[in-house]
Order: sequence, then C-alpha cells, then structure tokens
Amino acid sequence: MESAQDVAVRVREAEDPLFGAVTVELDTAAGMVEVRGDTVPQIVLRRAVGVREVDEHIPVGTRDGALLSLAVDGAAVQVRPGKGRLTRRSFRVDVTYEGIVYRLVPDSLAGSRLLRDGDPLGWLESVGDGDVSARWRDGARVRAVEAAIGYALAAGFGTGAQPMWALALEALGDLLPN
Repeated sequence: MESAQDVAVRVREAEDPLFGAVTVELDTAAGMVEVRGDTVPQIVLRRAVGVREVDEHIPVGTRDGALLSLAVDGAAVQVRPGKGRLTRRSFRVDVTYEGIVYRLVPDSLAGSRLLRDGDPLGWLESVGDGDVSARWRDGARVRAVEAAIGYALAAGFGTGAQPMWALALEALGDLLPN
C-alpha cells in the first residue's frame, strides 16, 4: 500500500451528506490543499514557498501559522494551528472567518470535531492522504463555507490524536537513549 508521501498530488472526491460532491486536492510536496465543489466555496490552504524544514507527519508540512496562508474564495483568512504536543487540544487548528471562530480539534484517535464559536458542527476524519469524510450534527445548520473549511483543515493537518497519556509515554520514550 502506498503512503501519502509516495504520491505528492492526490485528488479525492468526497460525497458530503449535505453538500454533495466535494473535491479535495492535496499536494504534499508543495504543501497545498484545495477544496472545491459545485455547492461549496473554494478554500486553499498553502505552505509558504521555500520552507526548508517540512514535517512529513503533517500533510501541509508545518504547524507554524506564520508559514501558512488560507483563502476562502480568494479572500485571505488567518489560520492558527496549535503546536501539537502532549494533549489532543494542542493539535487544534483555528480559523476566524466573518467574525466566527472555527476550530478543528481531535476528539478521538481517528477523528476531530469542527466547532463554530465553541458549538459542535460535526466530525471529520482524514489520515492525511486527502481522503476526508464528514458527519454533520443534526440541527447544526452547517453552511457550505463551514463544511469547506472543515474539509481543508482535515486534509491539511489530518484528524485525531492519541490520548495525553500515550503522547506523554511517546515523549518519554524519545528521551531515552537507544
């Protein structure tokens, strides 16, 4: 089975339960995610050109917000990823669009919740290969732009994280000599 790094550009089509076909293009070499579809706006998440230190565990290659840009239908929007350390919450990614704060935050080993100003909109899953699946909360009134932002963040950063105790054990293991 090929890994996400074996193929730099992947184009996947997801069937969203509310918005139909959503295309997710992931280019790991360039550090770029593009989300588009007939019923969702175009979202482009991009790593700055020339970044030398690329983290291969992150599809866009970095969690440094200063090295990332995000555009919604061409309009620049700030993206603020957490550091991704010892807690699931540290793997969050925040985007403020039209005065609303959207947060993608891991809530299980494989999945993440998309929040609108702290209220859950739904759950997304992506292992970092461009495939994204979404499940929206009943009655959440998800807008197309919100779904597109969720797809872009899930594809660009992946979803899910280990619980804190497992992350702490892994960090301790890294400190021990081989």
